This record gives sequence, C-alpha cells and structure tokens, in this order.
Amino acid sequence: MAAGLLAAATLGPTAPVAAPPPAPAPASASAGKTATAAPLVFCGTAAAFGLGVSADRASSCAVALRVAAAYTGILPHTRGAPVEVRAGGTTWLCRERQGNPDPYQECLDTGDSGRRVTLTS
Repeated sequence: MAAGLLAAATLGPTAPVAAPPPAPAPASASAGKTATAAPLVFCGTAAAFGLGVSADRASSCAVALRVAAAYTGILPHTRGAPVEVRAGGTTWLCRERQGNPDPYQECLDTGDSGRRVTLTS
C-alpha cells in the first residue's frame, strides 16, 4: 500500500487529456451523398420492374411507392436523362446514380432535397 501511495505522490497531478475526435459517420449508401444523409427505410417493391423502393423516412413510404410508380412508368422512355415526376402533390427529380458497384435510381423532392426515394435492384 505504501508503494501505491508513493507512486501516486511521485507522479503528481496529471494534465487534462483532450478527448479524441469523434469517429467519422459511416458513408452513405448513395453515391454523391454526404455522410449526413438520412438512413433509408425499405418500403416495398415497384410493381413495374420489381425494384426495391426505399425512403428517407418510414412515414414517407406511401409517397415513395407513388413516386416509384410514376417514375417506372416513364423510365423506359428517359434514355438515362433526369426527369421530373409528380407524386404525392410534389414534383420529384429522378435520375440514375452510380452506386458501388451497381447503379440505382434516385428521386429527390424538388422542394425539399432532404426527402429522397431510391429504387434498387
């Protein structure tokens, strides 16, 4: 016990240690999105092509499925160009994005770019 007290007395007070920096947030699953992108919730499949439909919020699943239906209805005619669709009273800008490794379709609410819908195979 005396040795323990002696060691504590010899070392003296310690200087404050800075906390390590926070770990970086995991990368988003969507190419081109920042790490702050909201995680996606799986909503179901699009009837036209059987693509998986995901939304940024679970409460948006009904709208996400309507967006997917509107987009897949014209998808064969887009020739890869971005297009606007109307669903849920909102205009959505939809386009193909490069994923890792497979491309996917993404639609963003033109009035609130934080709202997004993805279609994946």
